[in-house]
Amino acid sequence: MKSERVGSRGQRREQLLEGYEKDSYKSKQKPPDPTRCPDCGATFRKGRWSWEAAPKEAHERVCPACQRIRDRFPAGFVTLSGEFLRENKDEILRLVRHCEEKEKAAHPVQRLMAIEDTAEGVLVTTTDVHLARNIAERIHDAYKGSLGLHYSKEENLLRATWKR
Repeated sequence: MKSERVGSRGQRREQLLEGYEKDSYKSKQKPPDPTRCPDCGATFRKGRWSWEAAPKEAHERVCPACQRIRDRFPAGFVTLSGEFLRENKDEILRLVRHCEEKEKAAHPVQRLMAIEDTAEGVLVTTTDVHLARNIAERIHDAYKGSLGLHYSKEENLLRATWKR
């Protein structure tokens, strides 16, 4: 597995965008316009998924985010750990959820899949590499600590680790 190490905000971001085009969950053919996801209600129209209401005659197809959730196949993993996390877990998880709400409002395919307690701290999984990166960077910006981003282009997978 060939991987790329991604630095702090702004560095090597183009690699995330290039890899996203190779995402097996991103259809090679665009869905017919308009298409509605029967699971979440998102609508594909004018080349993108949005939350606008679908007309009654819309086609139906499961969106990439719902398909990932069905398959339990995350595109992003954010591992949070450290004493600071243990002492401020509720506040940090509020920031995680707020970040998802903001991103999901504009991009329906960017969603949280799960927030799980682990022996080391917390594992957050997402349907999109960009959401995982945004969550990790927002936590780092707000609370400092150490942040590592590890992107696998072949798997279109981001693993972020934050510790403080």
